[in-house]
Amino acid sequence: MSTTSQWPLPAEGVRFLTPAFMLEQLHRHPLTRDCYPTAMGYYPQATGHRMRRPRHDDNLLLYCVDGHGRLSVGEQRTHITAGDLVLLPQGLAHRYAAAPDQPWSLYWVHFQGISSRIFMDYMGYREHKPVVHAGLAPSLVAAFHSLLAVNRTGYSSSAFINAANQCRHLFTQFVLEANRQRATHPAGLDLAAIQSTMQDSIHTSLELDELAAIAHLSKYHFSKRYKALTGYSPIKHFLHMKIEYACQLLDSTEMSIKAIADAVGYDDALYFSRLFRQTVGLPPRAYRSSGRK
Repeated sequence: MSTTSQWPLPAEGVRFLTPAFMLEQLHRHPLTRDCYPTAMGYYPQATGHRMRRPRHDDNLLLYCVDGHGRLSVGEQRTHITAGDLVLLPQGLAHRYAAAPDQPWSLYWVHFQGISSRIFMDYMGYREHKPVVHAGLAPSLVAAFHSLLAVNRTGYSSSAFINAANQCRHLFTQFVLEANRQRATHPAGLDLAAIQSTMQDSIHTSLELDELAAIAHLSKYHFSKRYKALTGYSPIKHFLHMKIEYACQLLDSTEMSIKAIADAVGYDDALYFSRLFRQTVGLPPRAYRSSGRK
């Protein structure tokens, strides 16, 4: 089964397959066996580009940065446009093709490794939902260009180890960008405004009702959406911001623990110290001492 589409490559395009001997090294190496690229490329304005795989031996990520195309997975048909991320895990039969009038431009990477499915799920793949909108982000394009530079290293082992870890970084970048897209969607949360309020209130306290009111949502729906975007409940995230600021004060000032507790909105220094230890793993005094050794 062909890994790539065999689409005729234009002068400005890139198609690069990891050689078999390097795949064997990457599969065994402890720094790369979790996730490593098996092929990668860039297809600009890919007129006539199409692929059909009744059996898929690799995992595949497609990032559309221009134009349009279509994807078929089972009975599902999806229109792909700029900013869309297509996630096709190993074993998933699929078909895709560039639109004839405005063909897409794609960055893509095939990958393998024992954590491949974990990365797929982390990026947002759900059964029968292989498309996530990550938006058009210069940082993602730059990350792809950096990854593709491995094709000019003479099959250097160290370059491929770096490329494998660049893959991991790229995948986690996609999650950040997808979260930003959801946050700026008209139906989403204005995370910037909410977190700005949190930062402005770092010296005092905030109730969940106040934050939910900014989002014009009930406490329940606000908490659910906030946690989906950040991984934390709003109040937990606010606590983390306070503890981060407390760490800065411990590192950069000679303020007493009581004064620092007051600075982050806690009248009870013992209660503050307990929260600090639960979050950081050390009490405030021990944290300050550990940084001065």
